[in-house]
Amino acid sequence: MLMTPGPTALPPPVREAASEELLNPDVDPAFADRYDALLRKLATVFGTDDEVVVLGGEGILGLEAAIASTVAPGDRVLCLSNGPYGDGFADFVENYGGEATLVGTDYDDALPIDDLERTLDEGEFDLATMVHCETPTGTLNRLGPALDLFEAHDVLTVVDAVSSLGGVPVPTDRIDVALGASQKCFSAPPGLAVCSVSDAAWERIEARDPDSLYTNLLPWHDAEQPYPYTHLSTLVVALSAALDVVLAEGLDAVYDRHREAARVCRDRGRELGLEPFPDPERSSPTVTAFSVPGQATELQARLHREQEVTLSTGLGGLEDDVLRVGHMGYNADVEKVTRAMDAVRAVR
Repeated sequence: MLMTPGPTALPPPVREAASEELLNPDVDPAFADRYDALLRKLATVFGTDDEVVVLGGEGILGLEAAIASTVAPGDRVLCLSNGPYGDGFADFVENYGGEATLVGTDYDDALPIDDLERTLDEGEFDLATMVHCETPTGTLNRLGPALDLFEAHDVLTVVDAVSSLGGVPVPTDRIDVALGASQKCFSAPPGLAVCSVSDAAWERIEARDPDSLYTNLLPWHDAEQPYPYTHLSTLVVALSAALDVVLAEGLDAVYDRHREAARVCRDRGRELGLEPFPDPERSSPTVTAFSVPGQATELQARLHREQEVTLSTGLGGLEDDVLRVGHMGYNADVEKVTRAMDAVRAVR
């Protein structure tokens, strides 16, 4: 049983859609219709009237494309972070010639809003980045206070919502570039990055006029040629089917299901003497990261070998100290979570 925080297990309608006869995205009108329908469904899940783009690549492509498209050499970018992906935005900024200012804190802390306010008062910034759900630590960040400050200082925002979009509400209407991916809460196969782009962000991208193709959002803004290279048609069809499942259930019901699965996971963890890595009040409804100092890799191996359950460990310096249970998308299911935690109990 796959219970990782992405890729997730696929529901039957998605597996069936992925097995359909291949559509040629370059010449088949049926693909254009499916693609247009996918964009409308994504806009509903994003909760936005902004333009939506679907890139042919894993979620990291979306993060890099957002920076490659909006950051020119010498631009000042504030990277607000309390996790590995927040830190990683600074690397992207430097790679594209921007000047990154990292306002960070320990990975088990809340976003450093006081430090952010001081930094914004002391200097001017062209762009800001942050992460909604830091998957490696199981943290769901409160974006409101930071967005208030960025709006007050007229700073455009790029937000990684890869592990929250479709599982918890995302304040997309306050974000200039909001990023998601197919393999997380949508429970579609990995391989598509999705993003919503505000009018202000498009103005910046047009002024920047990036010279790349694959990491450039601008070609997707051409209404006469909605996808600038051969799209990943099977993945588009599968993601569309996954969104049908989400929208048929209803977003409010989906969010409730994620919260309940998270509650059961953490209650069972406490029974085993396990606590979430961050403060439980900041733990994400889509993933639980249990603190298991020095035990994570051994527990992961035993779970896979003895219980046929696949969980994830932490990343980087947390690899052996954090065990992660993904309860997102199709896996936000109390019965599945219960089975996964029964397996954890068996190997503890």
